[in-house]
Amino acid sequence: MANILKLGLPKGSLQDATVALFEKAGYKLVVSSRSYFPHIDDVEIKPVLLRAQEMSRYVEDGTLDCGITGADWIMENGSKIDVVTELQYSKATSNKVRWVLAVPEDCGIRSVKDLKGKKIATEVVGITRKYLAKNKVKADVEFSWGATEAKVTSGLVDAIVELTETGSSLRANKLRIVETLCESSTQFIANKQASQHVWKRRKIAQVVMLLKGALAANSMVGLKLNIEEKNLSKIITDLPALKNPTVAPLAREGWVAVETVIEENIVRTIIPTLKEHGAQGIIEYSLNKLIV
Repeated sequence: MANILKLGLPKGSLQDATVALFEKAGYKLVVSSRSYFPHIDDVEIKPVLLRAQEMSRYVEDGTLDCGITGADWIMENGSKIDVVTELQYSKATSNKVRWVLAVPEDCGIRSVKDLKGKKIATEVVGITRKYLAKNKVKADVEFSWGATEAKVTSGLVDAIVELTETGSSLRANKLRIVETLCESSTQFIANKQASQHVWKRRKIAQVVMLLKGALAANSMVGLKLNIEEKNLSKIITDLPALKNPTVAPLAREGWVAVETVIEENIVRTIIPTLKEHGAQGIIEYSLNKLIV
């Protein structure tokens, strides 16, 4: 029987970003709205769509060999799995989100100690109960299926533990953050037995390498240019982003071609300077993967 890697992909908010990431990494991934089993152009991978909240449980029990989920759901489920790597999905943010304790702006709750005997709604019941126990506070924690913010603003509960990145949605609902319970980021995880299996460990490493290469390329671009050899030292000295470029002689005597990879956010500053130093034929191009 051929070796197969059972891979869990997150259904929901991360789904589209994950599909795009796999495609940039070189995989053709087709997801049907009527199926939980996407098609991938790698016969050695069997993908399945699952909610991130459940992923670590199925990876832990061996139903899946590996998957993508949040560190928060690993904590919530208490799963004993191997975290292979963090996946930095967003180049615009730190990729971190927080589970925070939030209350109405005008209430008297100022710290976790003030929650004694209160009612709290949240999706992460386990994390919340552990946090309360750590602070020696007894309170009623109930699972929330959604619309958690509305429950506290309408007075159904005294506080909520909710996921946030910037806090803007909480502020819009006139809620105040009291404390942060934990931070979370996207993780690529693996079953402990899969990590010890020679073929699966190698296959997981290959997939992760390509995914991280695609993510690394998100914030970088390639740059090509031609310049007189006598001016080469100027651009390398004045522009540290061009350290260790590839330099090759051109057919035109005294000229060289320079190629390098730099951060996309500094290109607009570098190109005018390169032009001032006599660079010609400057080309900026996007990258699919950057393997370091």
